[in-house]
Amino acid sequence: MAQAGPFGSRLLGPADQRGMVLRVRVQGLLTVTLVVANVIGAVVAVVLSTWVIPGPGPVGATWLMVGVGVPCYVVVALAFGVVWGTGRALRAVRWAIDDRPPTERDRRATVRVPLVLTLMQAFLWGLATVLFTGIVLVIQPALVFTVAFTAGFAGIVVCANAYLLSEFALRPVAARAIGDEPLGGTGVRVRMLLFWCLGTGVPVAGLLLVAVFALVRDTVPTTRLAVTVIVLTGVVLVFGFLVTEFTARAIVGPVRSVRDGMGLVREGHLDTRVPVYDGTELGLLQAGFNRMADGLAERERIRDLFGRHVGREVAEAALAAEVDQRVVRVSVVFVDMVGSTALAATRPPTEVVALLNRFFAVVVDEVDRHGGTINKFVGDAALAVFGAPLPLDDHAGRALATARAIAARLPDELPTCQAGIGVATGQVVAGNIGAQRRFEYTVIGDPVNEAARLTELAKSTPGKLLASSHAVAEAHPDEASHWQTTTTTTLRGRTEDTLLAVPRES
Repeated sequence: MAQAGPFGSRLLGPADQRGMVLRVRVQGLLTVTLVVANVIGAVVAVVLSTWVIPGPGPVGATWLMVGVGVPCYVVVALAFGVVWGTGRALRAVRWAIDDRPPTERDRRATVRVPLVLTLMQAFLWGLATVLFTGIVLVIQPALVFTVAFTAGFAGIVVCANAYLLSEFALRPVAARAIGDEPLGGTGVRVRMLLFWCLGTGVPVAGLLLVAVFALVRDTVPTTRLAVTVIVLTGVVLVFGFLVTEFTARAIVGPVRSVRDGMGLVREGHLDTRVPVYDGTELGLLQAGFNRMADGLAERERIRDLFGRHVGREVAEAALAAEVDQRVVRVSVVFVDMVGSTALAATRPPTEVVALLNRFFAVVVDEVDRHGGTINKFVGDAALAVFGAPLPLDDHAGRALATARAIAARLPDELPTCQAGIGVATGQVVAGNIGAQRRFEYTVIGDPVNEAARLTELAKSTPGKLLASSHAVAEAHPDEASHWQTTTTTTLRGRTEDTLLAVPRES
């Protein structure tokens, strides 16, 4: 479905329009708004006075007023209203045209522009009602009701359309003025009641007055009365439809923007924001959506950062509250750089850090590729676990394959960097360890110690890679076929002998 733009219509342009473009758009739309509203009012007045209101027609000097005075007043009043109205509106939104942040006074003045324009139209049409009713009262008193009713009713039509259309035209500026803090203007309930009065209450009351006027005169032919009721009913229906349509658009626009924004968020676009251009509860809805999107983006950022520190699997398990301490059987890969102490003493710290990052990039890449989890970095060493916090099929085979891949890549990608690698399998306690306010997910058990000791021993052996025979025995035959046992040794700090395994020569 084609997008209607950030403000509900392509006529209002993009959200990032600035300076002269914004001025031209706002001034043009407001001018068209006021002209259209007044033309509609003039048409309504002509229809009512010519075919609807029962009674005598204009005679003598009244024709001069109708034929010359009324059109001249409408043209002058329209020109004055457009110049006055758009000029005042542009002064109120000058901050937006100048691309500067609005003050609190600017914000409130901007939001009040539609009301100010409506009051201007009410003044001009009210003045016309008083002026022409007074003139008719002198030259042809029988037309007082007709003139007063048609001018007053047309003025109401103009005011209703001027408010709705100007509020629509000012959405781009109102969005910047409101921001994410709606100013608490009229609520949706008040707005709906007001528009009901304008679109239904007043027109029906006018229809009632016409009927009463016809009964009082008691000289209106039945045919004329029927025509009056039919035409006036048509005017009421059309006017009510227009007000209802504009009101519906004013309500649907913000709701639709939130709906479209939710669709984008659902697709993963957490940077989605919607313009807040409505001063009612609908603006609060738009602002609430933006706060929700901010919260989701912040949560995702924290989740990503958390995952980078403890591992994606650990982070997901922690968010699901599934990291209780438990005894599990896992495989452990321990990787420790050779000669890091001398490296730190002979090279600048920035160079050492860059080398460590490249070294760890190889380790992390292979661990992730084989489904393991980096449990921690300890200086220039890394501890990877296969089988915790989430169960992993053939954890021993994956750990052994990871160790072989790291041992193969390091000489090619980092010729000056050597590392000892040890692999062990066994039971550990896996879970959160630490104080109530500071946890660390880790694994504790003999396989961790065994892998660390194998790493120390591997540093002084060809290939720099050793594994325990238990890890090879538990691995899938496809991976186990790449290994062979060699000798038995007692690792430092252990009482039992360990049967060593090394990769077969290809």
